Amino acid sequence: MTAPVILDTPRLRLRQWRDDDLAPFARMNADPRVMEHFPAPLERAVSDAVATRLRDEIAERGWGFWAVEAKDQAGEGKGRFIGFTGLRIPAVPLPIGPCVEIGWRLAHEHWGRGYASEAARAALDYGFEVLGLAEIVSFTALRNVRSQAVMQRIGMAHRGEVFEHPGVAPGHPLRSHCLYRLERDDWARRAT
Repeated sequence: MTAPVILDTPRLRLRQWRDDDLAPFARMNADPRVMEHFPAPLERAVSDAVATRLRDEIAERGWGFWAVEAKDQAGEGKGRFIGFTGLRIPAVPLPIGPCVEIGWRLAHEHWGRGYASEAARAALDYGFEVLGLAEIVSFTALRNVRSQAVMQRIGMAHRGEVFEHPGVAPGHPLRSHCLYRLERDDWARRAT
């Protein structure tokens, strides 16, 4: 077990998951707008299991897909859960692996405010500065132009790489994924 890392940005806190995150996480995972580029919305039990797995990964490594809270919505000393962002070793073996991915998912009412990019930049900084990673990747269904726009805003590059995600059924329209990459040297040039 490792002490969970907490990352702060001007507007956000990336932290370990709490029990009171489960209900808003389940609402987010049941929202068809949020889950448009996933095979299906998640039922409450599945959503809770995902949150538990993400919490356990952070407890083991200190980092992972952190719960994200917005500081400007804080009340009584703690912010409101708005989604997750972070770094993770993919749970499913991928044709692009081994790798560390950056990912995010935010509740629909928090889209369009720059939160995903802000949290992702903090996660990238942690991955390159503290973990010393040589590369961080991100991937999404080809149709998911919103996430691809975030990938581009945070400096990731798509070099035409596409793969069939093994966690999505063959023939499913979301099976084809595009791959974005950011290497440490490119991140360091952008950071200066």
